[in-house]
Amino acid sequence: METENFLRPVTVVGGVLVATLIAGWLLDLLLRRADARHPETPLWELLRRCRLPFQVVLCTSLLRGSYRRAGILPDHAVGVGRFLTLVLIASAAWLAVRIATAAVDSAYARYAAATADEARVRRVRTQVTLIQRVVTAMVVVVAAAAMLLTFPPMRAVGASVLASAGVLGIVAGIAAQSSLSNLFAGLQIAFGDTVRIGDTVVVDKEWGRVEEITLTFLTVRTWDERRITMPVSYFTSKPYENWSRGGAQMTGTVFWHLDHSAPLDLMRERFGEILAELPEWDGRGGGLAVTDTTPHTVQVRGVVTAKDADDLWTLRCAVRERLITWLAAHHPYALPRIATSPAPPAPAAPDDRG
Repeated sequence: METENFLRPVTVVGGVLVATLIAGWLLDLLLRRADARHPETPLWELLRRCRLPFQVVLCTSLLRGSYRRAGILPDHAVGVGRFLTLVLIASAAWLAVRIATAAVDSAYARYAAATADEARVRRVRTQVTLIQRVVTAMVVVVAAAAMLLTFPPMRAVGASVLASAGVLGIVAGIAAQSSLSNLFAGLQIAFGDTVRIGDTVVVDKEWGRVEEITLTFLTVRTWDERRITMPVSYFTSKPYENWSRGGAQMTGTVFWHLDHSAPLDLMRERFGEILAELPEWDGRGGGLAVTDTTPHTVQVRGVVTAKDADDLWTLRCAVRERLITWLAAHHPYALPRIATSPAPPAPAAPDDRG
C-alpha cells in the first residue's frame, strides 16, 4: 500500500512532464513547418517564443486536474490546489502576453516592409509599442486580481471593496493626478502623432533622437550617447523642436568672420566644390553670402542642406574646416586681422600756478 502511495504520484507527475515535453516539441515542430511554408510573415517564428509558457500552462492544468486522484501530498491538498491554481493563472497570463506580442509584432513587421514612408512607419511603431504596454498592464492586473480572489478572505471583502470603490477612485485620482496626466499624455502622443520613436527633437537645449516611449516617460538619446528621461506630459504641455516633423531633411548654416578683402567670388566657387565632394550634402541647396559687417571683419554665411540632423552636423563641420584651410593656404590675407598702432600721448595738463 505504501509502495502504491509512492508510485502513483511519481507516475502521474512523470507522465505529465513527459506529455508536456512531447506537446511542446510537437508545437515547435508545427510552428517551424508553418514558418517554412509562409516566409512572407514572421508570425510563426514569433509564436515559437510561446513554447515555454504553453508547456507551463499544459503541465499545470494536467496536474491541477489530477493531483487529488494521484494522491500528491494528500495532507496538504488544499495548499497544493491553491498553488497550482496560482501558477496556472500566472502562466496563462504569460502565454496571453506572448501571443498578443507575437501577433502585434508580426503585423508591424509586415506593415514596415510594405511601407516606404519612414515617418508613417515610426508613427505605427510608437502606437504599437504603447498598445503592447497597455495590453500587458491589463493582463497583469486581471491576473493579479484573479490570483487574489482565490483566497477566501479576499472574496469576503469583495463586496465592501466594491461599495467603497467610488470614494477610493476619487482619492486615488487626486493622489495620482500626475501619473494619470502622464498616462493620458502617452496615449495622446501615440495617436496624436506629435512625436514618434526615432524622431530628432530638441528639449531643454539638448538635441537627440527619441529612443523609447512608455505610458509615463519618454527617453531621448543625445548625440553624445547620454539619455534624457522626462515625463511624456512635457511633450503635451511645453514647446519643443521636432526636426523630423514633416520629413527629416534639414537646412543649416556655417559662419566665418573674415577680413574685408576676402575674395568672395573665389570663396563661392570653392564652397560649391567642397559641397560636391562631401557625401553628406543632399544637393537641395547651397549658397554663400555676406550677412553682416563690423569695422574690422565681415560675417560670411554659408547655407547647406542634408537628409537628416546627423548628416547636417557632419556637413557643417566639414565645410567650415575645409574652407578655413583653403583660405589659410591660398588667401591668408582674408583671415581677420587686428590693426594696432602706438597710442597718442595724453595732452599736458594746464598750469594753474601763476
